[in-house]
Amino acid sequence: MTQIVVDLAMQDRLRQADGIVDLCDAAGHVLGRFVPAGDVIVAEPREPQIDEQEIRRRELSAEPRHSTADVLDHLRRL
Repeated sequence: MTQIVVDLAMQDRLRQADGIVDLCDAAGHVLGRFVPAGDVIVAEPREPQIDEQEIRRRELSAEPRHSTADVLDHLRRL
């Protein structure tokens, strides 16, 4: 991981922020996000919300299927 040392003024601004902060260049383009160390959320492993029987039913179903590309194309046209 790369580390960047920030000056005291930036440290103060980041400490005063409430939650996640977008870091932008002078033109307003987002360079990245700052997540305060105490705000890091650790995702816990989750079990599927459907059981094996439902998975099999869906695999054997004649219902129409849509690829990720199809869904993204549809969303772009909205």
